[in-house]
Amino acid sequence: MLADAWRLAVGTLTVLPVRAPTTVDRRRAGWAMLLAPLAVLPLALAVGAVVALGRLLTMPAIVVAVLAVGTLALGSRALHLDGLSDTADGLTASYDPARSLAVMKGGTAGPAGVVAVVLVLGLQAAAISALVPQPHGAVVAGLAVCMSRAALAVCCVRGVGAAREDGLGRTFTQTVTPWAAAASWAGALVLMALATDWAGLGWWRGVLAGAVALAVVALVLRRTVRRFGGVTGDVFGACIELGLAGLLVALS
Repeated sequence: MLADAWRLAVGTLTVLPVRAPTTVDRRRAGWAMLLAPLAVLPLALAVGAVVALGRLLTMPAIVVAVLAVGTLALGSRALHLDGLSDTADGLTASYDPARSLAVMKGGTAGPAGVVAVVLVLGLQAAAISALVPQPHGAVVAGLAVCMSRAALAVCCVRGVGAAREDGLGRTFTQTVTPWAAAASWAGALVLMALATDWAGLGWWRGVLAGAVALAVVALVLRRTVRRFGGVTGDVFGACIELGLAGLLVALS
């Protein structure tokens, strides 16, 4: 069961080739969401490597940061950025849930979606550029990538329903218990606090970053549930990207 959940998480969240799960059900989907921070470890290592190499080569910090953000986007097939774009378009398209969901499913990026992606990527890059000169900035940036995926456990917690009966979100919604979601986020928070303390930023910076990210995710979920009547796979992506931006800004 865990092997299937692991393959589902890696196959969904990264470009890495993995064997398809033998079975996909709601139990495995829930475990996949809990395993998400570990599943993206290769992407975190890639981002950390870009930051470390850029610092070693004394490249301009903003150039290194843009390369790191680009590496992460390529490593995730830009799936979450697409979700962010669609969610922004849906929120600005109409106050009618059905109309908003139709716009999100259309697959074309509107003005709001483009602006949202540009702003969020800009925030992420600017924040990473502040970490580049720091001796352990590569580790902190990489760990932020992993922690941002803990947002999926919050998105899929019981009580947060699906906005539509089909689509990716339907498979994963309400598959994580509140206790499991809390444990997942708490574990990520402890690791981040330890990492920031080790990096000389202070343990409190890691706690602050985690709190900011959680608040951002909660606000996105609250807004989308009210507007769409639930969440979708696009909302998952928006929570990941906005949560990562919040994390990085708090760490910078």
